[in-house]
Amino acid sequence: MRHTDEEIDAAAHRFERLADELDPETALAVDTADLQRVASATRSVRTEEMRLREAVAEGQVHGRSWAQIGLALGVSRQAARQRFSDRASA
Repeated sequence: MRHTDEEIDAAAHRFERLADELDPETALAVDTADLQRVASATRSVRTEEMRLREAVAEGQVHGRSWAQIGLALGVSRQAARQRFSDRASA
């Protein structure tokens, strides 16, 4: 839903009025440490996933079979191939 300039201006004025009335001494702050940990863990997982993909690609460059790569991953050769074959060769 698109808003008119007048509606946007009115909303901005309402926000400014609310912000002016906000008392930092009595405002409740929400602890977001748990969400920060989720975001940090997500970044770590993505980084490690990229490292894993690079390692699998390096294994392929060195002539490692999917059976060998799967063994190193703790999965079957089929599972390793299905997960990494399209990206490992790119």
